Amino acid sequence: MDTSTWRARLGQRVVVRRRLDGGGFADVLGELTDVDTHLHVRTRTGPVAVRLDTVVAGKVVPPRPQRKGPPHLVTSITDLEAVSSLHWRAAETARRGGWLLRAHGGFTGRANSVLPLGDPREDPAAALAQAGAWYAGRGLTPRASVASAVPGGVPDDHGPADALRSACLSAGWQVVPGGSALVLTAPTADLRRPVPLPPGLHLDAAATPDAAWLAGYHHRDGPPPEDALALLLSAPSQCFLSVRDAPGTSGTPGRAVAVARLSLGGGWAGLTAVEVAPDHRRLGLARALLAGAADRAWRAGATSTFLQVGDTNEAALQLYTRSGFALHHRYDYYRPEPLP
Repeated sequence: MDTSTWRARLGQRVVVRRRLDGGGFADVLGELTDVDTHLHVRTRTGPVAVRLDTVVAGKVVPPRPQRKGPPHLVTSITDLEAVSSLHWRAAETARRGGWLLRAHGGFTGRANSVLPLGDPREDPAAALAQAGAWYAGRGLTPRASVASAVPGGVPDDHGPADALRSACLSAGWQVVPGGSALVLTAPTADLRRPVPLPPGLHLDAAATPDAAWLAGYHHRDGPPPEDALALLLSAPSQCFLSVRDAPGTSGTPGRAVAVARLSLGGGWAGLTAVEVAPDHRRLGLARALLAGAADRAWRAGATSTFLQVGDTNEAALQLYTRSGFALHHRYDYYRPEPLP
């Protein structure tokens, strides 16, 4: 396995099998933090450096379950937030202890907010002030993504989000109206049920989005900005699915009447950018995209899938719950009020 393959796994939880000098093999499990002549893995007992020439196998594995049960229901809120951050990675990031600061020109809250994945290693109020200055220095409004439990979801892990929420409220930050989302999860296998497409339509999949796919993807009812492409391609791996009508007579690709992005990272599959053109709704196209994405995710080894949906998007929530998704948790964005 070459260095570039391992570099694509940076920041993810991996298990590495290495050959011991005295004979036999041993496994190392933890977060892959760096790759050079060694694989540097942060394990539960401390950092371990594994020489590349001793590695015989390795793979990405999901977070450790917090209790017994189906994997998509026993991953903690904090762990799933860490997984999801791998699927939508901003162009610029920084760490304040366990807080991840993300900036991507203001495009999407997920790429332009503080994400608490651990202790900031200083007073949370001071850390929040420093984070605010970091965003202000980039011409961005400071934001914090704060996850919490929901009725019917997984138990509250009382993780690092609690400290960030308290710091936000103490500083007078308030929840951003219309920015809250629900996180849903499902066993990938349950989403694979084939869904037939209406005559004249076919399912397409590609490693990168073409012009037709991008034309079918919108952000806040408008076309995405130029820097959106970098985010769409930011996961360790992704696939762009679309339902197309017949190709043009000159051989040009057909119109993408429905689109979705499948991402893979942290041992999970993620679904984003699921959108169906208004004139092709209620034809089962979204379900067909989910099934097509799930089949690819399953074959890639991702046994659990997550997605995020606005907490007021009732139509999407009904679609996803009927398809096999269950509530996991929610997150809200906080920002200073009044705005600076």
